[in-house]
Amino acid sequence: MLKAINTKILIGILAALTAIGALLVHQNTVNERKAADAAKVRMILEQQQRDADAARRDDERMRKTVEANKKKHSNYDSNGSKMDSYIP
Repeated sequence: MLKAINTKILIGILAALTAIGALLVHQNTVNERKAADAAKVRMILEQQQRDADAARRDDERMRKTVEANKKKHSNYDSNGSKMDSYIP
């Protein structure tokens, strides 16, 4: 009878250890999935930052081009007065 009780106790301990092992494996899988998702989010955010920086540089370049064209095609001389009757 003592042998049967010891066997039942050992089976219960084995079942408990199996359940704990399964929970640890599941937790590890969830953590790996979360880490992969975090890496994807980081890559997306970095790409968005690069895109925003490129757009900002393009906007700045376009603004400078427009300003240069304004100055180039302006009807005003360097003193700020309009050159209506300028004859070369």
